[in-house]
Amino acid sequence: MQHEQEERDHVDRLRAQWDRELPDLDTEPMTILGRAYRLSNLVRPSIEETFASFGLDRGEFDVISTLRRSGPPYRLTPTDLYTLLMISSGGLTHRLDRLQKAGLILRERSVSDGRSSVVGLTEKGIALAEAAFRADMASEARYIAGLKPEERAALAALLKTLLVSLENQQAGDPA
Repeated sequence: MQHEQEERDHVDRLRAQWDRELPDLDTEPMTILGRAYRLSNLVRPSIEETFASFGLDRGEFDVISTLRRSGPPYRLTPTDLYTLLMISSGGLTHRLDRLQKAGLILRERSVSDGRSSVVGLTEKGIALAEAAFRADMASEARYIAGLKPEERAALAALLKTLLVSLENQQAGDPA
């Protein structure tokens, strides 16, 4: 059965309200950024629940997954980690303390520079990072299952274009 009127979402309803209240204001950015924000808020609880089922919070998962995807020997310096994760060194230290206590990581002196340290995954950490990531991808796949493969590819390409543009703006590159 075909709808006479296109289905409306949360952002459409917000835009209609703002159009009524501030008819001179262009709310087009909400059609993209508002929807991205709404999508993130809708899926976040499920993603966090997935990680919690493995005894992890999102920040802890970010650390062990960053180490795991770095490839063998699954070791990075704390500076590399907090730079990649875009968090403060203090925020990283708190996460590392919890992960070390859980037996998922080791902190060792660097072989090449005895003044610095290296964070590495234990075998338990490697296995947990892989299992949690596989479960997360299975969960996230269910969210996009309603889109046809070509729709997923088009959406991914458009989001990538927008993200590259925003990352370049933040880096000071006008491209």
